[in-house]
Amino acid sequence: MTFTLKGPVLEGTLVRLEPLGQHHAGDLAVAAEEDRSAFTFTWVPRAGEVGGYIDAQLERQAAGRLAPYAQVDRASGRAVGVTAYWDPRLWPGGDRLCAVEIGFTWLGGSARGTGVNTESKLLLFGHAFESWGVARVDLKTDARNERSRAALEKVGARFEGVLRSWSPSWAPGEDGLLRDSAMFSVIAEEWPQCRARLVRLLEARGGAEVPGAPPKPGVFLPGRGEPVGG
Repeated sequence: MTFTLKGPVLEGTLVRLEPLGQHHAGDLAVAAEEDRSAFTFTWVPRAGEVGGYIDAQLERQAAGRLAPYAQVDRASGRAVGVTAYWDPRLWPGGDRLCAVEIGFTWLGGSARGTGVNTESKLLLFGHAFESWGVARVDLKTDARNERSRAALEKVGARFEGVLRSWSPSWAPGEDGLLRDSAMFSVIAEEWPQCRARLVRLLEARGGAEVPGAPPKPGVFLPGRGEPVGG
C-alpha cells in the first residue's frame, strides 16, 4: 500500500498539534499580528489573509505533499502558530517513507520562548522516527535567518551546509528571487540523543510531564500515535 502523508493529532504537555483547519483561523489571525519582528525571513499571513493561507495549505495537503498542523497551547486552548510535515520521500522503488521535512513553522510572539516550539519538535520527530520509521528528518531556513538557525541547532538538528539559490525567498522586497538555504537534519541514529536533549530542555522548564521522558505507570508516550494519560 502506497504511503499517504497524513499527520494524526499529537498531544504533549504544553502543546497539542491538531490537523490544520479553518476553525483555527480566528486564533491564528490574532497570533499572526503579535510581535512580527521574527518574521523577517518567513512569510506569515496578516490577520485578513489567514483564511486564504489555510486554504492554500489544505490544497497542498490534498495533493499529498503536506500535513499541516495548528499548534494549540494546551493551557489556553488557543492556536498560537502552525507547523507541518512536508516533502515526503519514499525509499527508491518502494512505498515506505524514507524521509520527511518539518517546516512551514511560525509562532505568535506570546508563544515564543515558552517551550511550545521545543515540545512540537519532540512530538513531530517522535512520530516520524518511531511511527513512520523514517531514516531522516529534514529542516531548512533562510541562510540569513540567524534566529531560526540557532533554534534548529538548539533542538538538536545538525547543520549540513548552505545550498545556494535553493528556495524562493520570503523576505520583503524579494518576490520572485531565490534565497540561500541553510540545511539541517536529524537521522535515525541520532534520534535517541536528540530526544534526550529535547526532554532535558523541557524538564528544565519545570514541566510536570515531559513527552519522551520515562513514563509514569499508565502514561503513554506521545509521538507514537498513542494517547497521553495521567
